[in-house]
Amino acid sequence: METYYKPEDLPKFDEIGKDAPELAKKFFEYYNAVFAEGELTEREKSLIALAVAHAVQCPYCIDAYTQACLEKGSNLAEMTEAVHVVTAIRGGSSLVHGIQMRNIAEKLSM
Repeated sequence: METYYKPEDLPKFDEIGKDAPELAKKFFEYYNAVFAEGELTEREKSLIALAVAHAVQCPYCIDAYTQACLEKGSNLAEMTEAVHVVTAIRGGSSLVHGIQMRNIAEKLSM
């Protein structure tokens, strides 16, 4: 079954700069600076990125940050916990928006 997502495209990410090299250069400089060791370790940043990848549902990012997490020393239990953290936040944000629905419904029902 053919899908839109093609794992073999992930290593081609840098090709995005072919027609806009200056913008790509700026993006990749920023990206590399963000993921460099800082107040957070590279391992911690990879776990955060893995969680965010699940929140934005990017299969390319999930692949990339699963690999990065493993390379930086994370284990499957830590990675799974990171996915549960993002799931709790995402689910909670959907639920809290229910208050907006209730406010409108109550206002319109008056």
